[in-house]
Amino acid sequence: MVEATELPRIIKVTDNLYAAAFTLMKLLPARYILDRAEAAGIISPGTPVIETSSGTFALGLAMVCRLRGYPLTIVGDSAIDRDLRTRLEMLGTTVEIVEHTGQPGGIQGARLARVEELRRQHPDAFVPGQYDNPDNPGAYGVVADLIGDTVGSVDCLVGPVGSGGSTGGLAAALRPADPALHLVGVDTHGSIIFGNPDGPRTLRGLGSSIHPGNVSHRAYDEVHWVTAPEAFHATHELYRAHGLFMGPTSGASFQVASWWAERHPESTVVMVLPDEGYRYQSTVYNPAWLREQGIVPAPAAGGPITVEHPLDATAAWSRLLWARRGFDDVVMPAVGS
Repeated sequence: MVEATELPRIIKVTDNLYAAAFTLMKLLPARYILDRAEAAGIISPGTPVIETSSGTFALGLAMVCRLRGYPLTIVGDSAIDRDLRTRLEMLGTTVEIVEHTGQPGGIQGARLARVEELRRQHPDAFVPGQYDNPDNPGAYGVVADLIGDTVGSVDCLVGPVGSGGSTGGLAAALRPADPALHLVGVDTHGSIIFGNPDGPRTLRGLGSSIHPGNVSHRAYDEVHWVTAPEAFHATHELYRAHGLFMGPTSGASFQVASWWAERHPESTVVMVLPDEGYRYQSTVYNPAWLREQGIVPAPAAGGPITVEHPLDATAAWSRLLWARRGFDDVVMPAVGS
């Protein structure tokens, strides 16, 4: 099942826009990280595995750990909905839910702190460390090969950024053949990855309250910050117009990629769609839930607003030409001005 599920379908969506549509993208790095740890003799069946995740990486790890005999503990937060928790626990996973109590790094910092506590209590345990483990982006080489074999040369790659694994790993694997590949990262307001102020994020599954070590800022040519109403509209539109029933991070990716592809009709664009929509039927696809959240899905009129600095990103869809610069090269000039 892992082998049959971990790779995406490559789908031609429009004349110049392709989708790498995953059933469960994080299954790939979960399997790859455990493979590498086994090959290095770090783990063997029975080794406890401890990780922080409130989404699909947890599910990917749970599937592989169950198959291979690794007891798994997942440290998550309230973003682990009832259905996901049920699926994790059916696979034998111990789920710990933590809350943000004001410490640095927000809820992700609180989760990482709890992982460290558990690591000290279980010194024989293995922590995959999706945010910093280079085997996370390293897992995507096989996907780059699939894209190259199916699509050919790629001019632009668009994808959501959370741990930095998929977009960074794919760009690193594709650029030897296409050095000019334009990499577009999709983030959301309230995420500090690209210098936006830390804050609440209704659009989950991308963005972060910490700086993941696997985010290679110098890989990105431009960055977009999208809002939940825009991304949820795009998620619905991806299904209505193209029959792709995907999650909200896929909608965010489609929102930006379709805009970019329309403005560069001569370019071949590939967008990363991380997971399917079944987990979100009671939320993003549920009109009652959207009303409860005060969210009216709607497209951004006129596309993104181009800004010069992350702090200038408005409450609507914003775009910054990152130009393969380091984080401090982009963010620090305004601090000293």
